[in-house]
Amino acid sequence: MADTSVLFVCVSNAGKSVLAAGLMRQIAGPTIHVSSAGTRAKTAVNDLSVQALAEVGVDISDHQPAQLTAQMLDDADLVVIVGSQAHLDEYCPGVTIQRWDTDEPSLRGIDGIDRMRIIRDDITTRVQALAANLSTAITPPTGQPSRSNARIERS
Repeated sequence: MADTSVLFVCVSNAGKSVLAAGLMRQIAGPTIHVSSAGTRAKTAVNDLSVQALAEVGVDISDHQPAQLTAQMLDDADLVVIVGSQAHLDEYCPGVTIQRWDTDEPSLRGIDGIDRMRIIRDDITTRVQALAANLSTAITPPTGQPSRSNARIERS
């Protein structure tokens, strides 16, 4: 059972936030409730995102982009904005937000699947660190998960 809820957000919910959510599900398993959404959600997931994650054993082919809602923000213990284009501050005062300014290879002329692999690898490193941090935060000395320890303080 998941004790902590993480919401990954990007603009379209077709690329970066979907990569992060898929990777977190693979890395953390059922210990963390994972969702993703977009501030201006598209209608389909990016094919290159699907391909890049399939290469590491993560299937997001059935993902349907979701439009961000106030309820999603309220339900999340932590909101992670993936990339530099989505902005939420005005939508969720009091919610703990992290921003991951991910690598953008297209600024260096790298496109296509090579671009997506670089982004995937950058996000993988960040997800691994976050999952480790959250699992430490939610495991009390007895070794049993506790909802009271899982809550991330909201400012």
